[in-house]
Amino acid sequence: MTFYQRRRLLGLAGTLSLTSALMATSFDGLASVSTQHTIPPTTTYSAGSVNSPQTTLWSELEVESTDAWERLRSGFAWQETWENQAGEQRVRYWINRYLESPRNIAMISERARPWLGWIIQKVEARGLPSEIALLPFVESAFDPNAKSHMGAAGLWQIMPRTGDALGLQRSRSWDGRLDVVNSTRAALDYIELQAEQWYEGDLELSLAAYNAGAGTVNKARRAATAQGNGETYWDLALPSETMDYVPKLLAISSIINDPEKYGIDLPAINTTPTFASVKVTAPLTLDTAAKHLGITSQQLAELNPGLKSHTAHPRQVRELQVPVERQPLLVAALNQQVPASQTVSDAIHVVQRGDTLSRIASRHAVSPIDLARWNGIRHNATLQPGQQLTTSE
Repeated sequence: MTFYQRRRLLGLAGTLSLTSALMATSFDGLASVSTQHTIPPTTTYSAGSVNSPQTTLWSELEVESTDAWERLRSGFAWQETWENQAGEQRVRYWINRYLESPRNIAMISERARPWLGWIIQKVEARGLPSEIALLPFVESAFDPNAKSHMGAAGLWQIMPRTGDALGLQRSRSWDGRLDVVNSTRAALDYIELQAEQWYEGDLELSLAAYNAGAGTVNKARRAATAQGNGETYWDLALPSETMDYVPKLLAISSIINDPEKYGIDLPAINTTPTFASVKVTAPLTLDTAAKHLGITSQQLAELNPGLKSHTAHPRQVRELQVPVERQPLLVAALNQQVPASQTVSDAIHVVQRGDTLSRIASRHAVSPIDLARWNGIRHNATLQPGQQLTTSE
């Protein structure tokens, strides 16, 4: 189902509300490239910053499938459009810049291993050019924990206010911008919305708005029209970062389209996604889930970067992402549990020495105000060891 079909199902009012929120954000829309995690050619990543294929969980869980890079190339739509066009020099400039650090390209491609096959499928399902699946390469170097100095976060570098408008919940224990599944859905929705709403389907302009905000791009288009110039992305005078944004994406896409030509050795990545979802219907700790899956809690946490606490609570986390081949192990284990006993035990917290209302609230993914209200106590009340507090309404 495309965004346009989803829009009709959801109704115009909700879309207009979202449009207004995103228009108002301008540069506070989706953020600039993270200065901490992008790959300017002078950047050097330590050998330990990205696990090698021999040591990652994902390489141990190989499944029979087609090559992700070939599938990606088969969906490329822009590889011939920029050559001999207005943007050719700008794209070639970034091809040369990226090639100054070929090791970075290979390492970031390795970091994409858990996510790339799944993202390709989602981009294909919307009928979008496959180049868009590489946008996290430009935005975050495929690091789901990437954060910029401006406050953007996640693979897609989404700003807090924009994340709120796109329905990405945030709390002390959860950040939907870091969750790959939810943030990918939101980012692709946003790109399609911009293209339809203001740019008559022009995705290059929509990508510019993704970086700079629709207000900035629309202002540049009005200025170009007033001067008698064209209104395509390549005609506009935009902030320097936005002027480089689409050329960067086309440059990295061109390198991946023909890695042998550029002397790049890409890691083998399967098209079949490495992860699958398990519904969270009751509080579940990562330690417990990891034990059932036969992996470490750290490996499980890496698949669920949006979870900022050690426990997944269904009121915020609807599903956990787990290694695809091990999903049946956790499903079977959870089906054997007795929901009633689990619910009762998880709904009561026995106060320990040193506990505070705020600390207990964070642990159970609730607000201190709600916790105090449910237990008929003041928000600054002194708690006594052994005291029992209900942690749900």
